[in-house]
Amino acid sequence: MTDKRKLIVLGVATIVLIAVFMSIEASGIWDYVLPRRAKKIAAIVLTGAAISVSTVVFQTLTNNKILTPSLIGLDSLYLLLHTAIVFFFGSTALTAMNKNVQFGISTVVMVGFSGILYKLLFRRKGNGTIYFLLLVGIISGSFFSSISQFMQMLLDPNEFLVVQDKMFASFNNVNVDILILAALLVLASIAFFYRDLKLLDVLALGREHAVNLGVSYDRVSKRLLVFVALMVSVSTALVGPITFLGFLVANVAYRLMGTFKHSVVLPAASLLSFAALIGGQLLVERAFTFSTSLSVILNFLGGILFLYLLLKENRS
Repeated sequence: MTDKRKLIVLGVATIVLIAVFMSIEASGIWDYVLPRRAKKIAAIVLTGAAISVSTVVFQTLTNNKILTPSLIGLDSLYLLLHTAIVFFFGSTALTAMNKNVQFGISTVVMVGFSGILYKLLFRRKGNGTIYFLLLVGIISGSFFSSISQFMQMLLDPNEFLVVQDKMFASFNNVNVDILILAALLVLASIAFFYRDLKLLDVLALGREHAVNLGVSYDRVSKRLLVFVALMVSVSTALVGPITFLGFLVANVAYRLMGTFKHSVVLPAASLLSFAALIGGQLLVERAFTFSTSLSVILNFLGGILFLYLLLKENRS
């Protein structure tokens, strides 16, 4: 089957899942059901596209298919930010805060941290800069997680429940104004970095080959890392952290499409991300009746795939 036909099949499967999600158990109350579910679908499409594209770009830059942008520590920083607000100001400060303000603060803090990290680390010269970035990101993420856990241990159980809601991604209470703002940020970022995204096939060849082909590798890599930080920050601030989604859909896309062409892998990963999120949300709502979260299901599947790939690489 050709790449085009595979993409068509993925697109049709995604449309079918959307139709099922929009119509299942609607009971004829279309005026109430459709707007609420359409809002969830819009958040799923936006989040899925941002996470899948940023993961594929990040894996291309690091030349490693088992790494994800979450290693920079943005998920841990997001949780630390909300934990600190509840810890110092109480849970009412977080629940009463305007949703647009929450989204803005979360996005600015995560993008700001990424910018500072990049500015400090890219003063280094040499091929190991990105790997040094990963090392510092892992250490920063562990540091943020440790502080968050310490604060959570000291919280009142009722206030901890407010923090716990922020630990897992949720598409149930997405604000329309925030959704529009997030969509504008994502579209503007893709438009601004589109010229660099077209160079991904060349960047995948490695630094030396890319430079020989006339690509300013360091400059393009820096810009694309900023793009990755923007995508991850917006998606995390919108619905919460989903650690393994990008890793899961990116690796499945590579194996399903059987190619490393980014013009094929990027849309395939996005469609797989939509299908995974919509299918997972259907399971959460209809099979588990909200007794678990979408993040738990995706992280479970992603963790299994991660261990499989690690064992496969170890054997080879």
